[in-house]
Amino acid sequence: MLKSRMKGKLPPALLMFFGVVGPGLVVMLADTDAGSLITAAQSGAVFGYKLLLAQIILIPILYVCQELTVRLGVATGMGHGELIKKHFGKFWAWVSVSTLIVACIGAMLSEFSGLAGVGLMFGIPTWMTLTASVAFLTIVVWTGSYRSVERIVIIIGLFELVFIYVAIKAHPNLHEISKQLFSIPFSRHDYWYLMAGNIGAVIMPWMIFYQQSAVVDKGLKPKDLKPARWDTAIGAVITQMIMAATLMAAAATIGKTNPGAPLNTVEQISHALTPFLGSFAGRVVFAVGMIGASLVAAIVVSLTAAWGLGEVTGYKHSLENRPKEAPWFYGTYTIALVIGALFVASGISLVKLGVAVNVMNALLLPIALGFLFLLSIKTLPEKYRLKGRYKHIVGWVIGLTSLIGLVAGLWGIFYQ
Repeated sequence: MLKSRMKGKLPPALLMFFGVVGPGLVVMLADTDAGSLITAAQSGAVFGYKLLLAQIILIPILYVCQELTVRLGVATGMGHGELIKKHFGKFWAWVSVSTLIVACIGAMLSEFSGLAGVGLMFGIPTWMTLTASVAFLTIVVWTGSYRSVERIVIIIGLFELVFIYVAIKAHPNLHEISKQLFSIPFSRHDYWYLMAGNIGAVIMPWMIFYQQSAVVDKGLKPKDLKPARWDTAIGAVITQMIMAATLMAAAATIGKTNPGAPLNTVEQISHALTPFLGSFAGRVVFAVGMIGASLVAAIVVSLTAAWGLGEVTGYKHSLENRPKEAPWFYGTYTIALVIGALFVASGISLVKLGVAVNVMNALLLPIALGFLFLLSIKTLPEKYRLKGRYKHIVGWVIGLTSLIGLVAGLWGIFYQ
């Protein structure tokens, strides 16, 4: 009854948008995961506002890349791995999916490290936090359809908006921002290491697979392309607002009082971001945001691994199938969760892991974005294919982003 009332009150264009919105917003909320927040906080703590410009520049780059996945999904009705397999063969499909799996494993470690860090802030043992997280994430996906999982993910992910509130309360100095925004320490290898980390924190290989598969699983068609683009654009702005807010909050606190000092634990990050809220309130606000970021990304990343493998192997890979109908799909999802939890339980440094995972993402971009570009110019129907001036712009954007991420990452690693 409520749905019919809404249909009578809302304009058709708005109704269509609400029917389509989801894949773009979900993947962008997952983009601002635990590792991304840790990388942004580390950037602000060590370099103040000098990496803030990168967060702004990455907004259109992120949109350009993810918009291509929307085109591919609605125009072909196929997931990313399936499309590569069809047009480039099994070998290259496995190369691409192998890259995806590496990125997914790294991301899962990052998400569970964030959850474990939050648990430790409140005296909860790591094993208990991880067990509860795996159980919750398994139940959400095993008992829901695509649309129900999408709604849950969006609700949880919106908790990340608390970091914007934190940044406002930190009262960042506008004069300092304008002074440092274009100040780039070209000779410092640790700057380029964090630059690579920020690129890898915003543009991740698994995002390409996820959004294209989600578009297909949701059943979006070419007529849905315009609202799906808006879904992606809004998500790109939101995720980068959260990243920029986290960086600014860290820069305004520890970056100002103890500039250049790196962060070594998740609890240190909470202290850096929330001293003005009081000890307990600050920890709670930080915990809510970090839990939202980690849980959303854990669901998305695990689903991406299951979708990607399903597309290449041919087994059923949809949330519309029940566990009995698609045991390999649900099994892969659950195994990815368990492996990530077990590795984090080993006691690895959580902050260093978060940054390192995103640097690894930057190193994988040439493969991930290369396939994305090739598919967009070779496999799409004429109406949706990249062509003309825009094709050259996209090619340069993808090429330069991949090159900067690769060179910055290698230079930073080499001089670590």
